Amino acid sequence: MRTPIGIIGAGPAGLFLSHLLHRQGIDSVILERRDRSYCERRQRAGVVEHGVAEALRASGVGARMDREGFVHNGIELRFDGQAHRIDFPDLTGRNVMIYAQTEIVKDLIAQRIADGGQILFEAEATAIEDIETDHPRVRFTHAGREDILECAYVVACDGFHGVGRSSLPADVIQTFEKVYPFSWLGILADVAPSCDELIYAHSERGFALHSMRSESVSRLYLQVPTGTDPKDWSDARIWAELSARFRLRGGDWELQQGPITDTSVTPMRSFVTEPMRHGRLFLAGDAAHIVPPTGAKGLNLAMHDVMLLAEALAAWRATGDTKLLDDYSATALRRVWRAEHFSYWMTSLLHTDPDGTGFDYRLQLSYLEHIAASQAAAAQLAENYTGIPQI
Repeated sequence: MRTPIGIIGAGPAGLFLSHLLHRQGIDSVILERRDRSYCERRQRAGVVEHGVAEALRASGVGARMDREGFVHNGIELRFDGQAHRIDFPDLTGRNVMIYAQTEIVKDLIAQRIADGGQILFEAEATAIEDIETDHPRVRFTHAGREDILECAYVVACDGFHGVGRSSLPADVIQTFEKVYPFSWLGILADVAPSCDELIYAHSERGFALHSMRSESVSRLYLQVPTGTDPKDWSDARIWAELSARFRLRGGDWELQQGPITDTSVTPMRSFVTEPMRHGRLFLAGDAAHIVPPTGAKGLNLAMHDVMLLAEALAAWRATGDTKLLDDYSATALRRVWRAEHFSYWMTSLLHTDPDGTGFDYRLQLSYLEHIAASQAAAAQLAENYTGIPQI
């Protein structure tokens, strides 16, 4: 098989890149090791930055997001038994959309199929070869046989454990990592959300987050020790702990409860690979960087990566100019490190350190009170959360 652009991974990054390239008249082939049903079911992030939402709309795949998603003009910081709202439009002129990554994937798969795009599901990339030549190749297995995809460029959007990152020569890359001493217990429940906007709750018992998937489905998270088994948390224990961490003084707010349909544990880590390109191989999304989910940056960083790549590949195809491709890694990494810092800051501010002291806890409260009282501090949070337009 031959194609100008070979893409590994049918997550939102790989699908959106293929879609953007199609709009520029550039063909691509996506190799995805899972089946379509799996790709359209896996639960991931749900906060879409202002700029990413605008890009989805501009490319013609934002209609269902606008019909079924939620525009959120702020978040609530809840600490010391009190609630404090961060008003995004007032502070930045921007907002965010709440629309599950799962739904973005469904929309993009449907659009690529409608446009005649090539997505090979259950096609596992096993090796990326000749990336330092003009004709890189991807070896993959599909339908019980091995095949080769010959490309001009390869873009790996295949996650932390994919073949893309491991194909970069060890002597040309650096990796940077931080592992946090806690995890998230994610909860999906068939119950209407108890809030209109996301609640980030800080307490001595640990962090909690209240989000939503729809008008009838809530998505919630609890800080738990690393190594936690979801089976150790009964439904009754989950609801009791969520209620305790979200509790307000005066008892004028109640957490609505309902059937829990799914639980999972997510370890918290930060990770960056530099550079994000070597030869004719580019990394995007989790293949290059991971952020703790507190700042809602994982999906958005991946989409920004491929927006840069689509522009660079379009310039190469139109004029032969490779400057934007040559600059891709440095340009992308500026946003990556800004998002890494914001995610680290949010995580450190809101979570209880199992090895921390009363001094550490009081410092957190002091800074949270500063954000609630200072427009400048609140604006810094809002600017990063809604997405810095250019960097």
